[in-house]
Amino acid sequence: MSSLALRMLPPGGLLARLRRAGTDTGSLRLIERHARAYRRAWLVFVSGIFEPLFYLLSVGLGLGVLVGKVPGPGGPPIPYREFVAPGLLAVSSMNGAMYDSTFNVFFRLKYAKLYDAVLATPMSPAQVALGEIGWALLRGTIYAIAFTLVMLALGLVHSPWFVLGVPVAVLIGFAFAAIGMTGTTYMKSWQDFDYVVLASMPLFLFSATFYPLSVYPRAVQVVIECTPLYQGVVLLRDLTVGMVGPGLLWRAGYLAAVGLAGLYASGRRIGKLLLV
Repeated sequence: MSSLALRMLPPGGLLARLRRAGTDTGSLRLIERHARAYRRAWLVFVSGIFEPLFYLLSVGLGLGVLVGKVPGPGGPPIPYREFVAPGLLAVSSMNGAMYDSTFNVFFRLKYAKLYDAVLATPMSPAQVALGEIGWALLRGTIYAIAFTLVMLALGLVHSPWFVLGVPVAVLIGFAFAAIGMTGTTYMKSWQDFDYVVLASMPLFLFSATFYPLSVYPRAVQVVIECTPLYQGVVLLRDLTVGMVGPGLLWRAGYLAAVGLAGLYASGRRIGKLLLV
């Protein structure tokens, strides 16, 4: 799996040509560094793929036999397994991106002192943030591709629009990687990561991943509709069944705006912590 990550990176010759052309490659160098470091830890990548897959097999395919059909996008009922699968794809992207941009970034920041060394080079804090988010995004993308292949193999996709599923999963990963890294820069100890679980677990359970939004009281629905994971779940679920409309564009814009805001904020925080 780590070799797949390495093959997705630009070759050294391309990096050199980009540098000569005046293109910034500092962030790519940081991504390359992480890919090389994970060569001997490929099980870390594999283990992250299985959690949402097990949920799909147990809840979607197992419990789904008892549940039957539930209201789908636009109203017509769909089998429960087809309702759950897109939500778990969104969760897979969230977990892959967010946990790498939180736990691993904290270790590099507080203990490995990686960024102190990196910022001694011409790299800027913004490049460090972009490189870390890019690496977390690469990991989330690998998870999304693996889960998408499982969905296709199980016959859970019924629309050609799902070709956009992986790009949407990447967008979800971008938003959560940026949020995760920004939050990590405020953490003082490992105990603070309880807040990561406190935030991610309710998102996982209540962002219409397992139940239609209509089962919640209206006040709760409003809160859920404001969360980035819910926007990603709706995007993927609509693409899965072919319910495509203008509303999907603003949902994608919402995720992109969250990611860009987090990218900017994390770069500022890295600079404040290490350069001041």
